[in-house]
Amino acid sequence: MDEMKKVSILNFPEEFDEETGVRVYGETSYENHMAVLSHFLHNRKNGLSNVDKIEIIRLLRNFLTEKGFKQNVMELSDHDVLSVAEDPAQYELFSDFFDVPFPAPENPQFTFIDLFAGIGGFRIAMQNVGGKCVYSSEFDANAQQTYLSNYGEMPFGDITKESTKRFIPKDFDVLCGGFPCQAFSIAGYQRGFEDTRGTLFFDVAQIVKQCQPKAIFLENVKNLKSHDKGNTFRVIKSTLEQLGYMVFDKIMSPDVYANIPQNRERIFIVAFNVEKVPNCSDFQFPEKVKLTNTIHNCIDYTVDDPRFFYTEKMAHYSELEGSITSKDTIYQWRRVYVRENKSNLCPTLTANMGMGGHNVPLILTDDGIRKLTPKECLNFQGYPDNYKFPSSMSMSACYKQIGNSVAVPLIQKVSLQIWKILQNNS
Repeated sequence: MDEMKKVSILNFPEEFDEETGVRVYGETSYENHMAVLSHFLHNRKNGLSNVDKIEIIRLLRNFLTEKGFKQNVMELSDHDVLSVAEDPAQYELFSDFFDVPFPAPENPQFTFIDLFAGIGGFRIAMQNVGGKCVYSSEFDANAQQTYLSNYGEMPFGDITKESTKRFIPKDFDVLCGGFPCQAFSIAGYQRGFEDTRGTLFFDVAQIVKQCQPKAIFLENVKNLKSHDKGNTFRVIKSTLEQLGYMVFDKIMSPDVYANIPQNRERIFIVAFNVEKVPNCSDFQFPEKVKLTNTIHNCIDYTVDDPRFFYTEKMAHYSELEGSITSKDTIYQWRRVYVRENKSNLCPTLTANMGMGGHNVPLILTDDGIRKLTPKECLNFQGYPDNYKFPSSMSMSACYKQIGNSVAVPLIQKVSLQIWKILQNNS
């Protein structure tokens, strides 16, 4: 299925912020109910589902009722309700959770949690090297739906809430996440963990402190290293070290390290628990590789959808026509002028590229000037061909999610290096 029909599992009313009128994705929301249910179903056999039994029975009863289960669910005993969930894949009612493009590996080698999960770039990469995701969290409602469509799991929402953190298993191997970059406000930058309060990294550190995973894998913008005159990164590193971790970091781009023709420099932070992983000093980031793929490997020249093409009726068309002259490069509209990327790479994809205006990647084809399609953008991030967005997802939401995501093959290369170290300690 392309998308799941929303089922109001517990029939609670929607929550709204009284001042703004904006919908709140809280404990009574559809998204949270689907997160609880999907995490339970995917982790019911490995003992890593941190869900209260009474809570899951209520969710199952209401879910089965609204999905049209063949029996009167309210007449079933608690045992019978749970037995339905013992092998949910056999029931068509649960197909949205199990008939998905990227199911978890059948015989996983390690476990991980996926924080700030986006559309699951970390998840695909970690699964490909043998990992099983036992918890995911993502604040953006559109990204939650995309994640559900591809992995059969609805991520939990706001990771700053204790009601969200309570579902994190106490025992897992790797914490993953591309957390947002925020300045730390406390002067001095000498108190490590305490200095991170009020930032999203504090929530990462809090989870690390409580669960002590064997490894941590974080990704962020290149400028994190120099952010706030280097103070931000120093606090992050010192905090992890105070929590008992050896920290490694490196700035890498997929065109240099993963044969993906996109310029996307990011900082990668890997940390190992020195007590649980004695050989952690052996860790190495992946080596550089020769770039053999070009932009032509990612562009579909059969696209003829008029939604992507610029015409003479559009503003600035004359500037575009005069500047976009080569079929062998990708251009960007930079608000008032066109920039040619002479490196023959795709420029860094951004979250605002679907909103018009700044940084829109443009190409010239036999049919005219057009912007990259969401599928082509996925190609430049290294996502598999069968990755999908829900059919109802708006184009701008798709672009935003891709721009906020990661280059999957590079994440996978680092994930493999992490697993090599963990494997030698198992």
